[in-house]
Amino acid sequence: MKHIRLPLIPTLLAMALTFVSGMAMADSIRFATTTSTYNSGLLDYLLNHYANVSQTEVQVISVGTGKALRMAENGDVDLVMTHAPSAEARFIGQGFGIEPLGVMYNDFVLVGPKDDAAQVSLAQTVTEGLSLIMLSNQRFISRGDDSGTHKKELQLWQHLGALPSFAGYLESGRGMGHSLQMASELGAYTLTDRGTWLALKDKLALRLVLETDPRLLNPYQVILVNPVRHQHANVKSAREFAQWMVSSEGQGIIGKFRINGEVLFVPSAL
Repeated sequence: MKHIRLPLIPTLLAMALTFVSGMAMADSIRFATTTSTYNSGLLDYLLNHYANVSQTEVQVISVGTGKALRMAENGDVDLVMTHAPSAEARFIGQGFGIEPLGVMYNDFVLVGPKDDAAQVSLAQTVTEGLSLIMLSNQRFISRGDDSGTHKKELQLWQHLGALPSFAGYLESGRGMGHSLQMASELGAYTLTDRGTWLALKDKLALRLVLETDPRLLNPYQVILVNPVRHQHANVKSAREFAQWMVSSEGQGIIGKFRINGEVLFVPSAL
């Protein structure tokens, strides 16, 4: 009696290819967000919690707001979270983004050398503080990178009637963490979001010199890439992630995030 024996190697190979194919098809989204959410530690904190409720892999690209929005315009990501309202409005108005949702806010602060030679800490408004820095020709580090922080800084200078041109005005061309380090090393002033400042302040030879001006409010939005523009966008999973961030669970997690007991971001969706 003859026994028919199926080849074992082809069978195993087919099983392996099926397994690899399944791995390749695992769900993922590309998420461009600001350096402030990364430097502060909030992003890792959020994604660790999201991993408990979703199998979707969130691939993070941490860049300035301007670059994040350009990546979304090009279809290189599935959603963005940024903090430049006017740029976001243009992005949505031109048909690149859909379903904007307010997620949270913090604020910007001015920090500077501990001796505060420009006496910014005596100013009543951010406009007055910037004027003191310019008139005394103190060093000021601008990010100069088209980020949300850079856009806000330029708006604040414009309240003085012109963009800054004094000798002490320098551009780092880098993210918030690097810009703060540069300001610390040069004894300069800079504008920073409060979250990054709280996360890094113990490593810097700087002090907070001005805060709480209403013009320093810093809101964050999450926006999906328009699938009409980019059909490959994983809008379903991007929407699920965005909706989770503004859900009671996501908002609660954002509200609980602390560094040394201090609140970094205030949830704004509920």
